[in-house]
Parts: sequence; structure tokens; C-alpha cells
Amino acid sequence: MSKQPLWTSEAMVEAMHAAINGTPARDVFGISIDSRTLAPGDAYFAIKGDVHDGHAFVEAALKAGAALAVVETAQRDKFAADAPLLVVDDVLDGLRDLGRAARARLDAKVIAVTGSVGKTSTKEALRGVLGAQGETHASVASFNNHWGVPLTLARCPADVRYAVFEIGMNHAGEIEPLVKMVRPHLAIITTVEPVHLEFFAGLEAIADAKAEIFAGLEPGGIAVLNRDNPMFERLTASARKAGVGRIVSFGVHAEADARLRDIALHADCSAVDASILGHDVTYKLGIPGRHIAINSLAVLAAAELVGADLALAALALAQVQPAAGRGVRRPLELGQGEATLIDESYNANPASMAAALGVLGSAEISGQGRRIAVLGDMLELGPAGPELHRGLAEAVQNNAVDLVFCCGPLMRNLWDALSSGKRGGYADSAAALESQVVAAVRTGDVLMIKGSLGSRMKTIVTALEKRFPGKAARDDAAV
Repeated sequence: MSKQPLWTSEAMVEAMHAAINGTPARDVFGISIDSRTLAPGDAYFAIKGDVHDGHAFVEAALKAGAALAVVETAQRDKFAADAPLLVVDDVLDGLRDLGRAARARLDAKVIAVTGSVGKTSTKEALRGVLGAQGETHASVASFNNHWGVPLTLARCPADVRYAVFEIGMNHAGEIEPLVKMVRPHLAIITTVEPVHLEFFAGLEAIADAKAEIFAGLEPGGIAVLNRDNPMFERLTASARKAGVGRIVSFGVHAEADARLRDIALHADCSAVDASILGHDVTYKLGIPGRHIAINSLAVLAAAELVGADLALAALALAQVQPAAGRGVRRPLELGQGEATLIDESYNANPASMAAALGVLGSAEISGQGRRIAVLGDMLELGPAGPELHRGLAEAVQNNAVDLVFCCGPLMRNLWDALSSGKRGGYADSAAALESQVVAAVRTGDVLMIKGSLGSRMKTIVTALEKRFPGKAARDDAAV
């Protein structure tokens, strides 16, 4: 528990226009929406989710040591007369109000990150780079939606130097209300790609939805945009129309303000030579992949623009590691040697799938090892889905992938497009494919597993880790 309270209950009451029930603790040390992970001293918000109503867990939260619970007026009578509660009309609206109050008291440089691909890895890189130079608050995992953004704001201590927020969307109109809460000084759009096509007329419509991030920029704010992306000019026009004070570009383009001059791609890292806003910088990246290197240009430009030391920021990039399900590497112990698992199971779209296949292509195999891709459906692509899956065959070929396992009805299109020598196995679901993948692994292999979250590719990751636990996993189990 932090020595300094995050909030006082009095400040929460004022921010949320809440009524007080019982005797809530004066000091609140954290904000929780999950009674299972709540720490003593947290305030518990009983949010109604897609599956569960948080009000069902209020008693468990209070028993776990919650300082207070935030509940809606309509459900107040379900709890003891003296229960320590803050009562509001709507709990999610109360969280939003608290988030706005957190932003109002903040004297930090605030950065918002969106984009079709690379939001989380860019946010995590900013966390590492800025955190090495001052207290930094950033979104947990991918808390980038209608509850994740206000929750991240409400959790932000008043005295941080930097704050980084990830903002996502599936539909038009979702980014604007979130960014108006965050009110960033700098906004990054990593790229615009054919993602969530099921809900958009085309790439231009996706770009326009991403451009909503400009609506929340503080006066004089800065937009950092991908100069290599076909939507750059459209985004630039949107930024200017929104009154954005300055537009900074990144990429390999000759006119990019943060420009990649040279890159050496290695199996587990990259070496980059770049010009960042007129400064020559050479640095090592702790995460492999050309796409990661491109986004690192935006990270360094942002660091420079919010007043961080550029040289120290570049040094810190060597220590940045991938987030869970986004390229984490683990050894698989096979008895006679090791294979390597690259866990990309968190999510997938055509751009990130091609990038992950590129990383697999640069992976080092040993002995008779093979590069193996285990791929699940990419969802929310609408009528273009079959063709976009079939099109992955080119990336498989270009990256020297030896064997491909596919699961799901959409990945059947890729399976049918593969030559017979590339076909490892096919099944309708991840659960059904699991045994085929486990049986195929041999010493020296590198396996990359990826698919949309709804494809449940984590099932196969878990099965491999259980069947072939690395030394660290065995040590943990023995403790």
C-alpha cells in the first residue's frame, strides 16, 4: 500500500456528487473494479459489466479490506445500513467524474496513444522511457475503452511528472469522449490499418475515427503522426481543422521529423540509427521487429517534445520488453533440448499478423528446427475477411516460415492457399488444434502463436507451457 493516499473520501464525494452511507475510511489508496485483486485501502467501484454486475461483489470487496464501495442509488438497499458506501446515480458515470477530477488536479505532461496497431507496445515503451526520468503513470494492460480510460485517470496520482493513456475504439465516436477526459498535451497515432472493417466503410473512415483524438488536445497540443502511412495527409488535414498547434511526423519518409535512417534487425532486438527532431540518435531496442522500430521513433519524438532527456530516453529503449501476449518469448524444455515460444496470442489483425510473421522470419532456429506459425482467425474484418486471411500466404512465404497450423473458419482461407509442404495442421478451433501443435514440437523449433482474442489462441500457449515447462516455470512450481 502506498504511504500517500490517492484520494480522500471527501474529495471523492465532491468529485462524484455522491451521498455518504456509513463511515467510509478517510484515506483511499487505490481504485478497484475487481474484488478478487482489490488491495486493502482501495475504493471498490461496482461497475456493471457485460457479464457481471459489480454490486454482487460489494460485500466481498468490503471483507477484503476496501476503504469504501461506490454503488448506485437503485441498489443501495441491498447492503447493510452501516456499510461504508458512496452512493451515486450511475457507478460508471461516477468513475468518469472522478477521472475528470484526477485530470483537473494533474500537473504533468499528458500523452495519449491510439492507432490500429501498436498502441499498447508504444504506451509501454513510453512508460519505460519516461519512467526512467520521473514518476510516470500509464494505462494497465489494454485499459483503453469506456471504463479503462476513466479508471486509469482515477488511479493517477496528483504528483506524477508524466502520464500516458492508451485510447482504443471499435466504432466511430468512441475516441472523442475518452480523449476529452484525458486532455493530452501530445497525441500519437501509430498507424491506420484495415482493422474493425466490419464496422467501417473503409480505411478513410477508420482514419477519421482515429482523428477524433485531436478533439481533446490541450490548446497548443502536438500531434505525432506516421509519415509512411497512406492516411497521413488525411490525418494531417483533420489535425489542422481541429486547430492542433503542431504536427510532428515519424517514419522512413525523407521528410519525417523523426526519421529512421538505418536498422539492423536481430532475432531478439534491433539496432537503430535515426534522426529525431534534428538530433542524431543511435540506440538498441529490446524488442525485435521493424514495426517496433518505426514506433520507437514516435516514442523518442514524444519524449523530446514533453521535455525528457532524449539521450536517456534512447538508452532506456534497450530495457523495454514486450507486454503479455504481444511477443513475449519463453523456452520450451523438450528433454533433448529447447524450442522457443513467441506468444502473440493477445490479438491480431492483418497488419500485426504480417509484422509478427516478420519477427518469426528473423528468429534464429538451431539444428533441425523450424519456424512454425500457429494462427487463429482475425475477427471484425467484415466481407474482406476471407481475402485478408488468404493474403497472409505471401508473408508466410517471404519470411521463410516452414510450417503453418491454422484454426477457425476464416483461417481456412489461408490453409487452402498454402502449399502442401507448409501445412502443419488445421482445426475448427484453438482447442481442437492444441494436440496437433503439442505433438509437432521438436528441438530447435521457434513457434509463433497469434490470433484475435476471440480466437482463444492463449489455449494453445497454455498447453505448450504446461507440456514443456521451462526451468523458471519448474522452479516456480517447486516453491
